[in-house]
This record gives sequence, C-alpha cells and structure tokens, in this order.
Amino acid sequence: MGKKLIKVMDTSFRDGFQSVYGARVFVDDFIPALQSAVNAGLRHFEVAGGARFQSPIFYCNENAFETMDKIRAAVGPDINLQSLARGVNVVGLDSQPRDIINLHAKMFKKHGVTTVRNFDALNDVNNLIYSGQCIRDNGLKHEVTITMMELPIGCEGAHDVAFYERVLRSILDAGIPFDSLAFKDASGTSNPRKVYETIKRTREILGADAHIRFHSHETAGTGLAAYLAALDGGADGIDLSMKPVSGGTAQPDIVSMWHALKGTDYDLGVDIEKILETEEVFKDCMKDYFLPPEALAVNPMIIQSPLPGGALTANTQMLRDNNLMDKYPEVVAAMKEVVEKGGFGTSVTPVSQFYFQQAFNNVMFGKWKKIAEGYGKMVLGYFGKTPCEPDAEIVKIASEQLNLQPTTEMVVDINDRDPEKGIKAATKRLEDAGLPVNDENIFISAACKEKGILFLEGKATIGVRKNAPSAEANKEEASNGYTVTVNGKKYAVAIEGNKATVNGKLYDINVKAGIEANHSSESGEGTPVKAALPGTVLKVLVGVGDTIQEGDVIAVVEAMKMETEIKSPLSGTVKSVDIEVGNQVKTGQELVTIG
Repeated sequence: MGKKLIKVMDTSFRDGFQSVYGARVFVDDFIPALQSAVNAGLRHFEVAGGARFQSPIFYCNENAFETMDKIRAAVGPDINLQSLARGVNVVGLDSQPRDIINLHAKMFKKHGVTTVRNFDALNDVNNLIYSGQCIRDNGLKHEVTITMMELPIGCEGAHDVAFYERVLRSILDAGIPFDSLAFKDASGTSNPRKVYETIKRTREILGADAHIRFHSHETAGTGLAAYLAALDGGADGIDLSMKPVSGGTAQPDIVSMWHALKGTDYDLGVDIEKILETEEVFKDCMKDYFLPPEALAVNPMIIQSPLPGGALTANTQMLRDNNLMDKYPEVVAAMKEVVEKGGFGTSVTPVSQFYFQQAFNNVMFGKWKKIAEGYGKMVLGYFGKTPCEPDAEIVKIASEQLNLQPTTEMVVDINDRDPEKGIKAATKRLEDAGLPVNDENIFISAACKEKGILFLEGKATIGVRKNAPSAEANKEEASNGYTVTVNGKKYAVAIEGNKATVNGKLYDINVKAGIEANHSSESGEGTPVKAALPGTVLKVLVGVGDTIQEGDVIAVVEAMKMETEIKSPLSGTVKSVDIEVGNQVKTGQELVTIG
C-alpha cells in the first residue's frame, strides 16, 4: 500500500504575511516568489481575504482588488487561489448586513478567488449559514471552518472535543453547503492530543470521502506536533508556509514538515529541492522588510494568553507605530482575564482583536474603565452567541458604557436594519466624497469605512516597515538621503518621488504645500483638548466659531484599529482646530482649543 498524499496549501502569501509583517507587504515585491512557488509545483495558495484586504488599503496604499488581479495574472487560470472570510464579518472587524455579505462573495469571485475558507470566531453556526450560501451561489468553493484554541490555564467550559463535535453537528443540521471542512487554530495553542481526537471523531462523522484540513501556527511551540496529530487523526490536507514567513507566529515550514514525515505513511508530494530554491527567491524578495523579532519567536506565554500569530505582529506593528511597544508584555499578560470573562470566543480575528483591544484598554486606562466597542458588542451578543456566557458584571459594564442592551437576535437581522451599514450607506459615503460608485468601491466603503474613503480619495499614508539603507547605501544616494536631528534625536530620511523612508519606515508624502493650522482669528486664551493616545484623525466634527456643549464629540481618532471619540471637556466656543482628517497625532498633542 502506497503512502497517503497530503494536500498542501501554501499560506505564505496571506497568513504568512499577516503573521510576520502584519500583512503590510507590497504586491509587486512578492510576485516573483509566488511565480517561483508555482514553478516548483505548488498548486494551492492562500492569497486574499483576512488582513490582506484591509492592510493593502490601510498601510500599502494599494487597492486590494487590484492586488488580487495581479496575483491571478501571475499564477495563471488553473491555480487554486484561496481567501479567508470571517462569516458575517467577511474581511472586516465589524459585522455586515446581507447585501454586503453577498457582495463580498461576488467581488472575490470576480477578482480571481477560487475557494473561500469561511469561519466564525464564536463558532456560532448562525453566522455561517447565509455567508456560506452566498459563497456557493457566486460560484466559489466553500471551505466551512471550525475555529480552535486552548483555554487559558485553569479555565474550562468550551474548546474540547465534545464542543467541536457539537459545532460540527450544528453545521450539518443547518444544511450549510460545503466542499471541504477545516479546523483553524490561529493561536497555535491546541494540544496535539485534542487535535487528534477532534479530527478522528470528525472523520467518523463525515465518512471517508470528506476533505478535512487542519491549520495551526508555531506560536506556542507545538504546531508541528499538532500537524502530525491531525494527520494521524485522518486529515487530508494541511497549511504550510515558506521562509521567511514560516515558524514562529506563522505556519510550520514546508521543508520542516517534509522532514518530519520521513519514515511515515504520509507524503507531501513536493519536489523539496525546488521548494528550497523558491525559499531563496522568497528571502530575496523580502530582504528589505523589517522582520519583527517576536515573529520568529516561540512564546509559551501564548498558551496562557492565546494571541494568534496574525494578530500578534499586526498589533506589535501598531504599537511600534504609536511608540507604545513597551506596553506589549503587560497587554499580553492582561489577555487571560479578558478571554476568560468574554465567553471564550476563539482567539482569531475579529475576536482576537477585540481581546487585544480590551487588554490594551485595561492596561492603559485601568481594568474595565474603558470597554472597547468590539469587545463590548461581543459580550452583549451583537456578533452572535459566545461559546459560554460572558461574565455578568462585564456585560453590565459594557451595556452601561456603550448604551446598548444585550441581544440574542440574529446578527444579519440587526445589521439589515442599521442605516449606517449596507450598500445604501456605503454608496452615500462615496457620493458625499465625490467618488465613483461601483461594486468595488462600495465594498471598500463598507468594509473599510472612513479609512477606505481616505484611500479612495488619494489621502492614504504608507505604513510599511522596511529596513533603513546601510551607511554605504546612504553615501551612494546622498542626493536623496538626509540625517535630521529633532530634539537631540537623529532620523535617517531618504526621499524618492512621493515616498519617504524615515528610520526604516516607509511613508507616503502627499503633503499639500502651504497648509496651515486652522487657527481662529479670535483673541483670548482657551482650553486645549489633547490626544489621550496616538493615532490617525478619521473625523473632525467642529469648526472655528462653533458653539459646543460639554461632552460633544469634536473628533474621532483611530488607534489600534479602534475608533475613539474625542469629547469636549467643557462648554464654549471653538477657538482653533489644529488637526485635519488624515493627520497622525501623538499623545498630548493639542487637537482643538475651546474658549
């Protein structure tokens, strides 16, 4: 009897990028590596969805649909290109109504995707019914997914074999059409024996012909062992990656897995010499990108505070952007309580981001003093039913702070009534900004909201971290390179066209000449309203001379993927407005003066 051929999906160009670089990678930089992987014999790639929709728009100033078109053109028509969707959240942190969920499937089919892996972070099957049907109806293959993790040490109540079996049977009872089933462990924390027992039981339920895949990360140090357990349990396929985006926070490496399977009854069916050659091409493609040290590390603390690889580096990138990286250990430590009291939703986007945001708020503002909107809505039921009941006191605090009552209503029904969501609302945002109204722009407006509008207006900034040029390179490019000293600190600056690299971070310089702060001509001192956290200005809601009341919202600043309303501390007249939409602000920076 021959060896069992295990089907490999290469996740380098989606999950690998998200897990290592926070998905902040320019498409043209990695196309040669993707083509080399195809030439090496790989036929299945994860390339779209998840953070690889928002990040190109937010940080690369690239249209995500155009990047998908480039990828399809590069690999040809016969390669299986897979994307990742978050059930009713599709590719955003916020949930969507039915019309946007259907538009998501329509647009991803149009722009080259073959298969959609579709999951719900709460394992609420109600969130997979309509999204799964739309995927199938629009001509895509549907990989329905159950999300896994290990509970923090000492916790119990969900995420055991019996829990996953209940989710699977609910999927079957709901009649959701699917072509394959995946188990996705984004934090890489599931212990290998649980993985084995879960997949073995699933094979018994689904029968020999069902295609079962397993996905994990090396973040906690047990990813490779979990993959071996999954294969022994009956999995047909696994997700692997390549250097420089394998191991650590990402998937196990193809070469490592190939080596681990020597002497077993399993075969990956790859030409390992060609894979090794492709890894060298890939390393060269990515040589200028800053590789966060935490992306290469195995971190046992993640077992206690499950933070998925894709969210880990995305969040550390944002912490670096905001000069808050020193808070990272405290935030990770605060995750355990946030997970335990939140009802044990799986730590995968968007829930992993809600966990991180709430842990961040607990560190920065004091425990439960500021409920992150996403976390609060989750415990109140606005994203579906959590595996266990959230802590009653946290539900009460969230209800009071967000001024929302708990709900058990279907998410899509709630969103269908929301005037701020859906095709009509997305279209209005485009029209108000004088932007073209088409399906692609409507979806960008819906999924990315104000930041999507800024991108479409040409006001996006670039937040891709590349390594600073060497001293010798600076000498050779002296015409474009500068050393700038501000308050005693030196900054290496290189400018080319409308791009600038400052200490290794790339920026888009779309600065209008002659812009001055919108200061009032009125005399007299006022009270400055300062930024409590660094971030990006999304909205400015007041102008000079406006009369406002204490508590009125004067601006909205986005930081750590959270929108924070800046409220007036007093009643009075706006004396000056010192910010505009798109500005990056620092902690303590004056935003508005009120007299």
